[in-house]
Amino acid sequence: MNLYIFLVFYVFCLTKIFARSFTIDYENNTFLKDGKPFRYISGTLHYFQVPSEFWYDRMYKMKMAGLNAIQTYVEWNHHEPEPGKYNFEDNYDLARFLKIANNLGLLVIFRAGPYIDAERDMGGLPYWLLREYPNMNLRTFDPNYIKYVDKWYNVLLPVIEPFLYNNGGPIITLQIENEYGFFGCDGQYKYHLRNLVNKALKSNVVLFTTDVPLDNLLACGKVDEALSTVDFGSGVNVTHNFDVLRWTQTSGPLVNSEFYTGWMDHWGKPHSTASTDAIVKTLIEILKANASVNIYPFHGGTNFGFTVGANLDSTFQSIITSYDFDAPLNEAGDPTSKYYAIRNAIGKFSPLPLGPLPQPSPKMKLPPIVMKKAMSLWDFISKNNNSVFSSYPLSFEDLSHPFGFVLYKATVTFQPTDPVVLTVKDIADRAYVFVNKVQQGILSREQKVESIPVRVLKGQEIEILVENQGRVCFGGIRDRKGILQNVTLGSKTLLNWTMTPIKLDSNTISKFTTWRHNFGKNDSSSVPAIYSGEFTIPDRTNIYNSFLRLDGWHKGVAFLNNFNLGRYWPIMGPQVTLYAPKILFKKSPAVNHIILFELQNSPCSDFGTCAIQFVDIHVINGTTPQ
Repeated sequence: MNLYIFLVFYVFCLTKIFARSFTIDYENNTFLKDGKPFRYISGTLHYFQVPSEFWYDRMYKMKMAGLNAIQTYVEWNHHEPEPGKYNFEDNYDLARFLKIANNLGLLVIFRAGPYIDAERDMGGLPYWLLREYPNMNLRTFDPNYIKYVDKWYNVLLPVIEPFLYNNGGPIITLQIENEYGFFGCDGQYKYHLRNLVNKALKSNVVLFTTDVPLDNLLACGKVDEALSTVDFGSGVNVTHNFDVLRWTQTSGPLVNSEFYTGWMDHWGKPHSTASTDAIVKTLIEILKANASVNIYPFHGGTNFGFTVGANLDSTFQSIITSYDFDAPLNEAGDPTSKYYAIRNAIGKFSPLPLGPLPQPSPKMKLPPIVMKKAMSLWDFISKNNNSVFSSYPLSFEDLSHPFGFVLYKATVTFQPTDPVVLTVKDIADRAYVFVNKVQQGILSREQKVESIPVRVLKGQEIEILVENQGRVCFGGIRDRKGILQNVTLGSKTLLNWTMTPIKLDSNTISKFTTWRHNFGKNDSSSVPAIYSGEFTIPDRTNIYNSFLRLDGWHKGVAFLNNFNLGRYWPIMGPQVTLYAPKILFKKSPAVNHIILFELQNSPCSDFGTCAIQFVDIHVINGTTPQ
C-alpha cells in the first residue's frame, strides 16, 4: 500500500513537472509559461499572404531575428468562399502552418477574428454575407450574422484545438474580434464570441483583445476574462500609452499587439516608410517596460489575386497589391537593414539564436517577352457566357460574383440628345463605359466621377464594365460592389440589363491557351483585351524570385502560369512592379505563359514595344500623381 501511494505521488509530481501551461499572473503583471514568468517578442506573418512553400523560410528568418513567437490572423472569407464550402488546402492549410511554427519552437498568437481587417477584402469577412442578408448588421449580435459566425467557429476551433499550448501545440493566446472599440460597444456580441471560444476550447487558452490606447475605445473593446492589449507605432510616448491601458486593464502583463514597422500603400499615393531609428528607439522603450510586443508585420507578403481590400477616408482608396509595409522582411522575404537593427535591439533583452544570419537572396532577370493580343473582352465573354438578365442592375453580391469584373449591357430604346449625360450615382468602384464597343470614358468612385457625356443613338448598346477594386476593410465594411442605383441617360432611366460576370479564376485561365488563337483577328479594339506571351527558361538557369515590369501598360491584372499575381496600375504608382515568386516559374522544356487583362491602354496600339519583362529590382516607390 505504501509503495502504491509512493508511485501515485511520483506520477503526480512528474505530471506537474512536465505539464505544459500558459496562463496570466495578474498579481505580478506577467504571463506564466510552464509556471515561470514569460515575455513574448513576436512578429506578424499571415499565412494567406505568403505562398505555403515559403512558410518555413519566413518563420526561420523570424526566429533568427530573436523572435520567440509569431502572430497570424485567420481569414474567414477564403476558408469559406461560399456557405458550407470550406478550404483548408495549399496556402490555406492552417494546420500545416501551425505545425511548422511548432517544429521551429515558435509560439503563436492567434487572431481568430471573425473580422480581421489586415487590409484584406471586407476585412476578412465573406462577401456572401451581403448576399444572404443585404441589411445584416455585421460585427454585432444580429442573429442573421451570428448564425454564420457560429457555424464557422464550429469548423475553425476544432482545427486549432490540438495546437493549443496546453495541448502540446504552439498557440498561447487567442484574440476576440479585432479593434472592436473602433466599431461599437455591443457587449452581447463580444461575450457571445468569448463564450463560444471557451466552450469549444474548454477555457484552455489565454484570451485577449486589441485596441488603440484611447480610453473610450479600450472600454468598448474590452471583454471580461480577456486580457486587454493596445497597438501603436514608433515615435510615441510609450509610458503614456501603457498608462492609458492601465485605466482599462489595471493589472496583468503589458502588451503591444501591433507595433507598426511601416504602413499600407494606396494607389496614387506616395510609398509609406517608417524610420528604422525611430522603430528601434520605441521598441527598446517597450522592452524596457517589460512589455510583450508583436511587430506588425514582420513580413507582410503579397495580396495576390483579388484579395486586397480598400479604405474610406475623404474618398474611396484602393490598396496596392504589395503588402511590403516597409517591414523587416520585405515582400520577397529578404532581410532589410531594419531586420538587422531590430535583431540587435532584441539582443539587448534576450539571447539571440546562434548561426549564420539570413541574407538577401539573388533575383532573376529575363529577356523581354513579346505580348500579342489574343482576344477582346467581348471575345472572352462569348467563350465564357454566363449572363443574367434583370430589369434593373444587380450587384456583384446578387450575382454571386465575389471579385473582379462584371459587364453590364442595356439597349437604348429612345432617341437621346447628342451628346447626352450618362449618370451612375452609386458605382463601386470603377467603370469603363462603351457605346457599341467604343470606349466613351471612365466613371470612378475614387475620383468621384459619376457622370460623363456620351454619344449614342436609339437602338445602340451601352455597356459598362465595372471593376471591384476591393471591399472596404476598415470602418464601413458593408461595401457592396457593382452598379448599385439606376443608370440614367439624360432624364431617362435605362432598363433591361444583361449582366455578365467575368470569371478570371485559375480554371478559366488554364483553358485560355487552348482556344485563344481562334479569336481577336478581326477586332480593332485594343482594350479591354487579353494579351498573352510565352517564354522558356534554359534548363541550366537558376530560378529565383523576380518582378514583373509593365512599362507602357496602364491598368489590369497579370497571370503567370495561371496564377493571379494581382492588380497592376503603374501609371498611378507607387507600385510599378509585381512580385513573382520563384515557385511559379518552369524550366525548359516547359513553356511559361504570361497573360494580361489590360483595361485602359496597350503599348501595342501605340506602335511601341509590345513587351513586358521580369526584372531583378522591385519598384514599389514609383512616382504618383501630384
